[in-house]
Amino acid sequence: MPRRHENSKFHKERAYRPLVNITLLLLSLVLFSCHTSRKTIKEPIKEYGADYLFTKLKENELKFDWFSAKFNLDLVIDKKNTSFTGQIRMKKDSAIWVSLSPALGIEMARLIITTDSVKFINRINKSYYIGDFKNVQTLLDANIDFDIFQSILLGNDLTYYEDGKFRATYDSREYHLVTAGRQKLKKYVKTREDEERIYIQNIFLDPQTFKITQMRTKELKKENKKLDATYSNFQAMGQQLFPYHIYYDLMADKPVQVDLNYSKIEIDKLQEFPFKIAPNYTRMQ
Repeated sequence: MPRRHENSKFHKERAYRPLVNITLLLLSLVLFSCHTSRKTIKEPIKEYGADYLFTKLKENELKFDWFSAKFNLDLVIDKKNTSFTGQIRMKKDSAIWVSLSPALGIEMARLIITTDSVKFINRINKSYYIGDFKNVQTLLDANIDFDIFQSILLGNDLTYYEDGKFRATYDSREYHLVTAGRQKLKKYVKTREDEERIYIQNIFLDPQTFKITQMRTKELKKENKKLDATYSNFQAMGQQLFPYHIYYDLMADKPVQVDLNYSKIEIDKLQEFPFKIAPNYTRMQ
């Protein structure tokens, strides 16, 4: 009897041994792959620094001439919530057109922004606004331009701003690009506002895709006002990735949060920007 028991134990050990070996092998592969991934992620920082990260960032930004999408938007201003649906259309570096409607309602507002002007129609009170960015800057108490609007709506970096003063870091999850002073490139400076606009920025990059996952921005002269933009739900559009979900957190006198979800995105399909003001509308000052 003892011998039979020993044989049974021996056969059980032989049966379990392959499972143990497979388990150990899988654990080894997982641990090795994690170690290799961390080493690969950190290496470019040591070898190339911020220049390398900016090159990869630019390579993986959304490339387009025309852009259109539908969206759902939740807007919270000073803890008061409003929801909208809408459409957005863009011609790169030229125009941004937006149509806004209350949830499941007819169009209530239409907006078109160009590099030097802002036009707005309010269909609720039959009024309209036509002006330039100086008036918008005064209204928002923020020194902004077209390039900034375009970039934060798409999850791209600022196009016409210097990138030579950034330093690169890594926090075990993402790359960081940090600068305490980013200005518009001199050849694109056209106004005094362009020259005086200096940003403190912290850009977070996914270590695999080099897409921007978060951008923290504040103006040097107005540190009490900050804009955080967080990009997620990246989906493939052909060979490109795009964030279908964006969350904006504006810290100012009245805090503002915007939760934006894109859908039905189209790239490089020719768009129109209809903007007709009815004769009975009143111009806003």
